[in-house]
Amino acid sequence: MDERTARPVVTGAQPPLVGRRDVIDALRGALDASLREGFQFVALAGEPGAGKTRLLGELAALSAERGFVRLWGRAAEFEQVMPFSALVDALDDHLDARRPEIAETLPAAHAAPLARVFPALAATGPISEAPEGEFDDDERSGLGRYRVYRALRRLLAALAGPSGLVLILDDVHWADEGSMEFLDHIVRHPVGAPILIAVAYRPAQSTPRLTTLVHGAGRHGHEIVVGPLGPAEAAQFLGRSVTRGHGRALYEASGGNPFYLEALARMYDADVAALPPTALAALRIELDGLPPAALLLAQAAAVAADEFEPAVAAVAAEMPLPTALDALDALVERDITRAAGAGRFRFRHPLVRQAAYESAAPGWRLGAHARIAAHFAALGAPATARALHVEQSGSFGDRESISVLVEAARAVVAHAPATSAHWLRAALRLMPDDQEAREDRLALLMELSWAQGISGRLAEGRDTARELLRLLPEDDYARRGRAARVCALMERQLDRPHEARALLLDELSRMPNPRAAEAVPLRMRLVAESMMRVDFRAAQAVLDLMPDSADDWEPGLAVAVAALRPMPAFAAGRTEDALRSAETADRLLAAAPDEHLSEWLDAIAWLCWAESYLGRYGDALRHFDRAAAVARSTGQSYILTNLLAGRAKTLVALGRLDEAMETAEESVEGARLLDSGQQLVFALTQLCLAASWRGDDETAVLAGDEAVRRGVGGGEVWEATARFARGQALINAGRPEEGAEAVLDACDRFESPKLDRGTLLQACEALAWAAAVRGEDAQAAAWADRTARLDDPRLPAFAGLVPLARAHGLRRTRPADSAAAAEEAAGLLRGCERRLDAGRAMLAAGLAHLEAAQRSRARDCLKSAVEILEACGARTMTARAHRALRRLGVRVATAAAPTAGLGLSPREWEVAKLVAQGLTNQQVAQRLFLSVRTVETHLSRIFTKLEVSSRVGVATALSRAR
Repeated sequence: MDERTARPVVTGAQPPLVGRRDVIDALRGALDASLREGFQFVALAGEPGAGKTRLLGELAALSAERGFVRLWGRAAEFEQVMPFSALVDALDDHLDARRPEIAETLPAAHAAPLARVFPALAATGPISEAPEGEFDDDERSGLGRYRVYRALRRLLAALAGPSGLVLILDDVHWADEGSMEFLDHIVRHPVGAPILIAVAYRPAQSTPRLTTLVHGAGRHGHEIVVGPLGPAEAAQFLGRSVTRGHGRALYEASGGNPFYLEALARMYDADVAALPPTALAALRIELDGLPPAALLLAQAAAVAADEFEPAVAAVAAEMPLPTALDALDALVERDITRAAGAGRFRFRHPLVRQAAYESAAPGWRLGAHARIAAHFAALGAPATARALHVEQSGSFGDRESISVLVEAARAVVAHAPATSAHWLRAALRLMPDDQEAREDRLALLMELSWAQGISGRLAEGRDTARELLRLLPEDDYARRGRAARVCALMERQLDRPHEARALLLDELSRMPNPRAAEAVPLRMRLVAESMMRVDFRAAQAVLDLMPDSADDWEPGLAVAVAALRPMPAFAAGRTEDALRSAETADRLLAAAPDEHLSEWLDAIAWLCWAESYLGRYGDALRHFDRAAAVARSTGQSYILTNLLAGRAKTLVALGRLDEAMETAEESVEGARLLDSGQQLVFALTQLCLAASWRGDDETAVLAGDEAVRRGVGGGEVWEATARFARGQALINAGRPEEGAEAVLDACDRFESPKLDRGTLLQACEALAWAAAVRGEDAQAAAWADRTARLDDPRLPAFAGLVPLARAHGLRRTRPADSAAAAEEAAGLLRGCERRLDAGRAMLAAGLAHLEAAQRSRARDCLKSAVEILEACGARTMTARAHRALRRLGVRVATAAAPTAGLGLSPREWEVAKLVAQGLTNQQVAQRLFLSVRTVETHLSRIFTKLEVSSRVGVATALSRAR
């Protein structure tokens, strides 16, 4: 029985809010927008003590009045390394209370990744079960956290329901990498449900990633700067009990900062001349006034956690629990700490915790951390719960502490690789640098380099790999070669190809026999570097000196060498050699088990891309899928994002646009998580093309713009490919003149192009179409002629582009001949699995037959085009075919949404409706809050997409669609 005397408790209830009406109005507006438009993101920025938390409380109260679900979490200064700490703080208790309902709502594909993050979902039961092995591969590749972010989006939507959700995250300048990555993800992929996420942070302690989040949210973002109170507001805040003169002195000392102002006011009758210069100094004075036991418990609680349990704080303070509870009463009574629910407490403000932590002696803090770590170990707590305190208290050479840190690092690497890297570094700091521990140190350095790389800290991963090279013996050629390859790969991801090449050459120069088996992997990496910078002669020269196999080669090395041979042969125009090499590599690959491929995936990726360039789409897709599976299972995320981009490219050619879009988006997310400019450009390029052909012009152009704007890879083929993709997207979006110029620029105006032959053929066909749209028949014919000159009969996959380009040039002057050429193109393209292009060709044939008044044949071709294009998921072109069929009197099923039926973006649909109502450009601009120039741009694209030349034509097209 607790014999302590019950005393009144200070609840920390807030007085009425002073000022801030503009902020409250902005918060109300954001809540309204979330109900009206879906996802909204609010960022409150202000210095410590400016009142951000209080304003978040007002947001919580406003949302409660409107029936929103409200969840509140806070990041903590001393727990910044804990994975997803702010999100767990906000959601975990709510998830625990609604666990059965969530188990029914979320499929295993989403529930299983979340169970790795939220303790409430990690308990035994249906929600933690998942198909065996389904998520293991993503865990090893580091892209498991991308699955977590997608599952979190789904979870928030489920929690929001129809009434809406407000998720408040305070002090996110202290948030861990996982929480920040999720915020970045959801801002770029907003949820359609009524969800408002509000964050608060200190600008001076924030990363650029955090401060730019609100801008990334676009029109869904609301930035609110929380400044100091004015003199009149400060006087109202202090109340009538403070004299005017004393209040003025307090205001001047505090600078209008509400928290500092309150801290000074708590000092009551202190001499104005002796006021402390900072809020922390004022808090130290406040803490010094506590009874000794209460101060000791406050210091122990500050060590324990941001939200602490009294029993743990008592262990840290070496205090009996009844005594600790008495001391806790004193802390609550003086509003140092406040009840947080479920038997836990927290400090009234992070600055109070900081002051309490810093008031304790460093040696005492170390002992307190050690006592908590031992307490958790006795309770059987997981390594992740102990690591935070072990890191602070572990001693040099303490193998138990090292083991805990390594175990914790390995437990979180899938969803929080930055935290994993942090704990591995802590383990290495405790590990002696002697001969006995040398092998363990080398193994941990390799783990650390990998964790840093997949967390997006490529420069740190590269530096760790270089440190590994420094420690490895000069004659340990096999391991040195492996470390050098990893380091060179990271240099390449950092867009430092010259450093990558120099490193490889330096390592090769150290080998007594540069043709030994240990040197082959380094030479293979040199081949890849040469191909990336379009120096295929250098790549071929190195390959020519390499045998196909040798007795002392590792398993799989012969496959890797064979996989590199097709691409330089293809680039040099030796198509038959490239095809033969691809067939050889295919045979070797089929015979090799997966475990022999994992070491050489960077080489196998070149085979996959070469097969796609050669038009061997079935082989390419099969090999992309297999290599991606191996990359996931072995954690090679640098290569996985590249493989996904190539897979998306292949799927576009095959006309599987929805699947291509999903694959490209995963590649983009993986590249962003890696923070690799090169891989991001690869991924954005394919996202641009997939979105463009699917009819999502806005997404396509944005992706193309970002890929080009990145400005990496100057002079290399992938940079030119990004510019081509952007040009193609602009042409497809109804901006043929701008798009044609971009395509020409990507092709170096055909003077010394870096693009492959297949892409050049696509470029010429696109330029012929753009010229025909602009009425430049002679120019369209010239581009058709160039397409014919580029044709290679040994590449049948691209042969159909020649008659298709010719069809574009003939449509206005000789429509019947144009139709025949387009039908010829469709047959050729269908025969080599290019379904999307076959559908485009049938559409061109149908439109040309219509121009030639061959109505029956036009109807047949257009129906065939609709069948193909709908199956491909090409919405805009399907809409064009539907419009042409309507002109022929064929009834077409109304699309689910008018925008889909016309191929217009949502904004273009809004503009088109107002134009059809008779509004002028100026009136449309005023109605939609746009500039007149923007309206004119939208109208130009609408004319192109609807194939009309007047405002009357727009009205007629909309009428037909209805």
